[in-house]
Amino acid sequence: MNKEQVKGRVEEAKGKVKEVAGNVVGNKHLELEGNIQKNVGKVQAGLGDLKADIEKDR
Repeated sequence: MNKEQVKGRVEEAKGKVKEVAGNVVGNKHLELEGNIQKNVGKVQAGLGDLKADIEKDR
């Protein structure tokens, strides 16, 4: 697992926590912020996965 994969998965998890917390307390701004952070983390992790696949194929 490379650094991008780890960072992406961490951001994804933090975003999910914010999203759920925002939903629980009724804070739409926090919920939206968490959703965005979660999706950015997914993209970052995906890039890390792609890099790992490229390195593996070399």
